Amino acid sequence: MHAESQIRVPLILGNKTYRNITDDIIAPIEGKANRLWYILFTISVLGFLWGIGCLSYTIGVGIGAWGSNNGVDWAWDITNFVWWIGIGHAGTLISAVLLLFRQKWRMAINRSAEAMTIFAVLCAAIFVTLHTGRPWLDYMLFPLPNQFGSLWPNFNSPLLWDVFAVSTYATVSIVFWYIGLIPDFAMIRDRVVKPRMKKAYSILSFGWGGSVRHWSRFEEVSLVLAGLSTPLVFSVHSIVSFDFATSVVPGWHTTIFPPYFVSGAVFSGFAMVLTLMIIVRKVYKLEAYLTIKHIEYMNIVIIVTGSIVGVAYLTELFVAWYSGVEWEQYAFLNRATGPMAWAYWIMMTCNVISPQLFWFKKLRTSIAFTFVLSIVVNIGMWFERFVIIVPTLCRTYLPSTWNSYTPSFIDVGIFVGTIGMFFTLFLLYSRTFPVIAQAELKSILKASGEEHKKLAADHAHH
Repeated sequence: MHAESQIRVPLILGNKTYRNITDDIIAPIEGKANRLWYILFTISVLGFLWGIGCLSYTIGVGIGAWGSNNGVDWAWDITNFVWWIGIGHAGTLISAVLLLFRQKWRMAINRSAEAMTIFAVLCAAIFVTLHTGRPWLDYMLFPLPNQFGSLWPNFNSPLLWDVFAVSTYATVSIVFWYIGLIPDFAMIRDRVVKPRMKKAYSILSFGWGGSVRHWSRFEEVSLVLAGLSTPLVFSVHSIVSFDFATSVVPGWHTTIFPPYFVSGAVFSGFAMVLTLMIIVRKVYKLEAYLTIKHIEYMNIVIIVTGSIVGVAYLTELFVAWYSGVEWEQYAFLNRATGPMAWAYWIMMTCNVISPQLFWFKKLRTSIAFTFVLSIVVNIGMWFERFVIIVPTLCRTYLPSTWNSYTPSFIDVGIFVGTIGMFFTLFLLYSRTFPVIAQAELKSILKASGEEHKKLAADHAHH
């Protein structure tokens, strides 16, 4: 086993042995949860219940309970859909793309990121199923044998591509995540003493034995799935952007949307992973595995994607001006100076200016600052979707149809509910499944562990 260069910071701190890694990572599953976990869980569940109440009210009363109106019919609901799908992108990206590039630092964060993807897609699904108005009639959207007269779905519609893209994405993500968990399930199966838990985990682990044959198959499958899901990261969010880009609304009908949406999705996704990782690190005392170095690497990705998003915003403004099309120019002028200019400037500040602070090493490696900024970025990305949708639809071609939009109490409630659902699922998941892929961490202990690096250095001196 060759050691890495000495210049690199170790990825596993402390004098850790293989046994310590197992103990630390199984601790949240075997032991009792601490007080911090219960406090966070209670807050999340309350939010989730409030959301369920608002959802039930919507189903009982109808979409009229929302703030949407004839002009702004997409509004808050689709803003949240695009936001959640975007957050789901970091998981697959961290796992798949960094796996293909053989990046070792992904090992401590990929598991949480993959779980996050699945929960985010579930949250997005809520908005999509509801905004059709009567979800129990959704079967009419399928090309069933024709009892509906001549009602056939329009297969050219990007809304239909959305359904296929998102469902494919969800399926591949779940498979990818589950296969990565198999060695960990086997580890828990061999550790736990309660017969019922032992039985459950032995079913989940599919008789994993950890032989060379098992490992080589495991690695082959992981590579194949990583290769499959990498193009999915790009296709899913490109298709979400086609919902806008294939329309004739000024400000939407542009070709920059797919790349700009994809980089924005990675940007917001990485920010959400940081928010979660910093919480997990604190609640489960995993400081030795989720080091400052991991946080710094992720902040560097945030600088890059944030800058790409900034370039995209400026490109949009430039193209609107250069095109000489007054409708297009007005759409952007209205965003920046119109009645909803405040949303535009929140978006610009949070997404373009704030990530640039990470150029300073002191800020990039500060945990408190990173935590605050990761939340700021997600607020900014939510406003980006809001700005694309609401101010644009408030003022279209006919001044007589101009109107404004305010979300209702129910709109806000459903959104808060999905955030509650996301954190509830994540906290429950972190108590039943290992948050860090221990098998993968062990594979880099000799090369990247602090103690082993010291030994290697001493050895080199002698």
